[in-house]
Amino acid sequence: MNDQPQAPAEQPSDSNVEGSTPTLGAEAVAAYLRDHPTFFSARDELLAELHIPHQRGDSVSLVERQLTLLRERNIEMRHRLSHLMDVARDNDRLFEKTRRLILDLLDADSLEAVVMAVEDSLRQEFQVPFVSLILFSENATPIGRWVNTAEAQQTIGGLLGGGKTVSGNLREHELAFLFGEEQRKEVASSAVAPLDYQGLHGVLAIGSRDPQHYKSTVGTLFLGYIAEVLGRVIPRFTTLRPVR
Repeated sequence: MNDQPQAPAEQPSDSNVEGSTPTLGAEAVAAYLRDHPTFFSARDELLAELHIPHQRGDSVSLVERQLTLLRERNIEMRHRLSHLMDVARDNDRLFEKTRRLILDLLDADSLEAVVMAVEDSLRQEFQVPFVSLILFSENATPIGRWVNTAEAQQTIGGLLGGGKTVSGNLREHELAFLFGEEQRKEVASSAVAPLDYQGLHGVLAIGSRDPQHYKSTVGTLFLGYIAEVLGRVIPRFTTLRPVR
């Protein structure tokens, strides 16, 4: 029998345990950098992320202050770039949805198909909860929603005067005219695009429950495009006469 003391069994390190993430200690990092003194030569972007104190007593060196400012500016620029990328992706998605809707409008073979295409697309594709397409005329057709021109001018004339798409928080009587008495209680912000082309007059309005969703400064380019296409497609299926 061997009386020599037995060495304790080797315990597996955390890095060898199956499924665990290997950890790298500070000493190992320091040793690696000592063996590779030129590591940061071709990695300038890492220097901007490092915090390297350079102090003498209670004072902070100008070099450290410059590095701090550069790091802060780098973070700010990254945030700006990320925001721009998000906006670009949102615009790409809006463009594709708008393209599909416009093609559907061009392929429509009746006024009913036009109304269904725009309302279904805005509600399903664009995820807009409140949609209203209103045409103004003295000789309405059974398809769609038609309103007397004088009544429209009296109620929402202020939204149509400039001939441009507007957005923001509307007044109660404007919301009631556009979305109905019941729905106007739920609409907190809206965007309104006038239809005005060769005798055709009307309005395309969309609404949201979020008061900040359609701010007065929000871009309304795509809604304006859709309204312009509607102004040219709808007269194919109506016999509207210009209202004087």
